[in-house]
Amino acid sequence: MDVLNAILPILLYIFGVILLIVLIILGIRMIQVLDKVDKVIDNVDEVVTDVSKKVNSFNGFFDILDRTGYSISMIGDKVIGLFSGIVSKIFNKNKKEEEDL
Repeated sequence: MDVLNAILPILLYIFGVILLIVLIILGIRMIQVLDKVDKVIDNVDEVVTDVSKKVNSFNGFFDILDRTGYSISMIGDKVIGLFSGIVSKIFNKNKKEEEDL
C-alpha cells in the first residue's frame, strides 16, 4: 500500500506534464492554422469587394431596364383597358336595345 501511495502521485505528475506539453503543441498548431485562415479570408474579402464593385457598375443598366419594362407594362395596360372598354360598350348597347324592345 505504501508503494501505491508513493507511485500514484508520481504517475499523476508525469501524465499531467505530458498532457500540458500536448496542449501547448496543439495550441501552437491552432495559432498557425488560424493565421492561414486569416490570410485566406483576407484574399476572399478582396475578391468579394472587387466582384461587388463590378456588380454595382451594372445598377444603372438594370434601372433603365426596369423603367423600360414598367413603361411597356403601363402602355399595355392602357391599350387593354381601352379595348375592353370598347367591347363592353358594344355589348352593353346590345343589351340596352334588347331591354327597350
